Amino acid sequence: MIERRQFSAGLKGKNLRYLNDNASATPQVVRCGFLLLENFSLPAFTQVLDTLITANLLRPGVFTTRTLGVSDGEVVSDLGLVIRPDARLDCSAIKGLDLLVVCGGYRTELKAHEGLTTLLKTAAEQGVMLAGLWNGAWFLGKAGLLDGYRCAIHPEHRPALAEISRATQVSSEPYVIDRDRLTASSPSGAFHMALDWIKSLYDKALVEGVEDILAFEESRYRRIKPAENICVSAPLREVVKLMDANLEEPLELEQLAVYAGRSRRQLERLFKEQLGTTPQRYYLELRITEARRLLQHTELSQVEVLVACGFVSPSHFSKCYSAYFGYRPSKEKRLVK
Repeated sequence: MIERRQFSAGLKGKNLRYLNDNASATPQVVRCGFLLLENFSLPAFTQVLDTLITANLLRPGVFTTRTLGVSDGEVVSDLGLVIRPDARLDCSAIKGLDLLVVCGGYRTELKAHEGLTTLLKTAAEQGVMLAGLWNGAWFLGKAGLLDGYRCAIHPEHRPALAEISRATQVSSEPYVIDRDRLTASSPSGAFHMALDWIKSLYDKALVEGVEDILAFEESRYRRIKPAENICVSAPLREVVKLMDANLEEPLELEQLAVYAGRSRRQLERLFKEQLGTTPQRYYLELRITEARRLLQHTELSQVEVLVACGFVSPSHFSKCYSAYFGYRPSKEKRLVK
């Protein structure tokens, strides 16, 4: 039986969905509720929801989600789409939550009836994390739940929040995570807010995996450059870009060192300190990752793939592939139609 290898930092997330190494672990389940206010921003809501659902693809069951309304009726989004929430927000619904997201929108009226304010306070008292999308922070501020916090809100509604919650530091940033308060002023801010929150709960690999899947929507066949998503120094980032640009004919370590203006030993130290591996190992993982993508998303033969990724023989390619994914490349699922 072949001992499975582990991908190093920066590449584990990209391959997380295909490693199946979390099946035996019991995940920390986080229960999320989305309070949909009238005319809420559908894009902001779906950015967060899509991020959580995508995380579940990689780590099944880490999040549960449900929609809530202030009443039993339907709610109309800013795009005119009608949604019937799963339940009405009440004390029993709050007990089943770890996070409550107040989803506002550009045309969401800044009016909070006493019942909603009381329920938001109850959620805070019970230790539920609170979030606000678009102008959702206004409702948290109205309930006095942002006193002493930094927060983000759509620019149109900053003056209104500053007026009713003077102890709140209203930021111009697209999103803010301050302890147990999460706020975002736009759909893009909501996406990055959700990613940062997931990173605080689990690990960077899960976030990188989510980013890789969602960023891939731009083009199914465009490879997302690894250097864009890994937090490394500028010299090391340039080396990774060189590796990525030379997969078919891999460069020698000495060549990489010369291009980077570093000695071989300096380059090895950079990889060890920042990525926890050797340059040779990381280069191999880049090629294996690209091979997996090509096998899944193109009609290239296995031989064409191994040549494109710099492997000298089918046996060597099969051995390396099996070492990381636990099965031979011939067993990889083709996702092309």
